[in-house]
Amino acid sequence: MSKHGYETGRLDLPFVGISTFGKRPYVSDWQAIDADVAILGAPFDAGTQWRPGARFGPRSVREASTLFSFGHAGAYDHEDDVTYLPGDVRIVDIGDADIVHTDTMKSHANIEAGVRAILDAGALPVTIGGDHSINIPCINAFEGRGNIHILQIDAHLDFVDERHGVRHGHGNPMRRAAEKAYVTGLTQLGIRNVSSTAKEGYEAARAMGSDILSVRQMRALGTEATAARIPKGARLYITIDIDAFCPSIAPGTGTPSHGGFLYYEVLELMQSVAQNHEIAGIDLVEVAPAYDPTDSTSILAAQLLLNTLGFIFAR
Repeated sequence: MSKHGYETGRLDLPFVGISTFGKRPYVSDWQAIDADVAILGAPFDAGTQWRPGARFGPRSVREASTLFSFGHAGAYDHEDDVTYLPGDVRIVDIGDADIVHTDTMKSHANIEAGVRAILDAGALPVTIGGDHSINIPCINAFEGRGNIHILQIDAHLDFVDERHGVRHGHGNPMRRAAEKAYVTGLTQLGIRNVSSTAKEGYEAARAMGSDILSVRQMRALGTEATAARIPKGARLYITIDIDAFCPSIAPGTGTPSHGGFLYYEVLELMQSVAQNHEIAGIDLVEVAPAYDPTDSTSILAAQLLLNTLGFIFAR
């Protein structure tokens, strides 16, 4: 073995050991988080209106992320001539919030507690869902911590106010976010096809400060012009629904929607916003691995998160 520190000890191949995110250290004590980034699992999918299964998303994305655990000294990108996520970027995995079956509000409260613990520790919270309702407690955790602008990558607007008394399902999170005084606006990208949100919801979203673009509209504009629509200097919270991507590359989701993004379209947007904005938090939701026997969806999710973190810390 080489004398270099990152090549000594066990080889620790991706398929060996416990599947924490990127095989990074596990921290079970939420009062002892000492890191730049902390990963939280939110395996809750009782907010779904059709196919369940996103409760297994965090476990599947973690397992997929081990594929990218070779980078002991970071990951070199020859296109940008940058080594992303070098060893001095500290990423930990704090496990999952406790989920209480059939109890949305208790489960959400437990997720919020996890995000608050990460923020209290001064780390960047990255939450893996779960259905998109888990964004509601994630955003709740930012109360009293300054203004944020939400960048949503999604096939669906998720701006339903209430339906049959449901206000905290996966069709509601962007409406709940827009109601917060500290959420200064939303940029909602990828919205297309039949949606759970009626026309009135789109009108309400725009009235409450949303900028809404479909995949085709974003492609016509281009990445840089799209990113330029986000208010300059805004502090961003990024929420990514995996169904924003075309189901040809991401079939493992409860509500697939054809005509979605391809990988580089979103990756280049992430690179642009990371270079020009402070990123306050991230969640990635709606990976339902049972619908994708190839694990391609989970690998896409893990790769997108790790690359996005690389862009953030390269800044």
